[in-house]
Amino acid sequence: MFTMHSGRMLLYIDVSVAEENKVRALTVDGGGLRLVEDAARPECGPNEVLIRPRLAGICNTDLELVRGYYGYKGILGHEFVGEVVEGPASWRGKRVVGEINVACGECDFCRAGIPSHCRNRTVLGILNHAGAFADYVSLPVTNLHVVPDDVPDSQAVFTEPLAAALEVLESTHILPSSRVLVLGVGKLGMLVVQVLRLTGADLTAVIRHEKQRRLLSKWAVPAAYFEELPAAQADVVVDCTGRAEGFADALKLLRPRGTLVLKSTYHGIPTADLTQVAVQEFTVVGSRCGPFAAALRLLQQRLVDVESLIEGRFPLAKGVDAFAKAAEAGVLKILLTFDAAS
Repeated sequence: MFTMHSGRMLLYIDVSVAEENKVRALTVDGGGLRLVEDAARPECGPNEVLIRPRLAGICNTDLELVRGYYGYKGILGHEFVGEVVEGPASWRGKRVVGEINVACGECDFCRAGIPSHCRNRTVLGILNHAGAFADYVSLPVTNLHVVPDDVPDSQAVFTEPLAAALEVLESTHILPSSRVLVLGVGKLGMLVVQVLRLTGADLTAVIRHEKQRRLLSKWAVPAAYFEELPAAQADVVVDCTGRAEGFADALKLLRPRGTLVLKSTYHGIPTADLTQVAVQEFTVVGSRCGPFAAALRLLQQRLVDVESLIEGRFPLAKGVDAFAKAAEAGVLKILLTFDAAS
């Protein structure tokens, strides 16, 4: 603003407003991953809120986006817990998590109650929607879920990937008598294992190193190396490897008419003998986003152990270092913190 004094025009800058509008964000572009300190502050419409993240998690999809998956350019991040700071009065001050698919509400999929496949959707931090690795993020109120008071931030931040793990049960009928293998017990696979153990199924986690076996033993889940497993014996294989080779490995483990649940997203193109899908009459099920309300119930009832998966916390200012750590072999969940001074 400005005012006149002794015939001179003086300019005053409201420092508090300037600082409030100075948004830090982790972005990816043609030059790779970088921290910017002058990102645009998100604006929210009449049915949207502005959220200040409190914790956010780095997942394999984030790592793939940095490597070029989807050709995404912008602010990363879709696993978060935060506080609503702007928007309808009934939401302000609420601690929330948010579903990542922003739907139009009007297309055939939205009208059929399948907004995750909205033909016009944007996806938080993945497709045409600025993500949560920033001081502020905006989302429609229809995407929000209030976090129960007895679920701490360190657990609530796992809501999105835990919901994705639960989607395995939404899409595939798994009996207590089913023989199930989880291939790739990393960030997501460890959550899938914990969800599947609740079914009572004959469950084995396929490991790549002994660190994974030690963690799985906390939940009494058997572990085995791929080479130790018999071929063509599993009723269901869930591929969480995130590696193109995982698809072919999963097919080798399935019995005829078995089901492959594909949780992996690949930057590369998998190579597999697809003739075997026809000959062995395999069912291949794609599985993506899942039920947030159910995930919050599991967390509130302490039916899953998520905090054992946390291997480090980095302030947003050290976000590039956080990604480097998250990309190391065998590292599980790395979290970002959002103290304004960090």
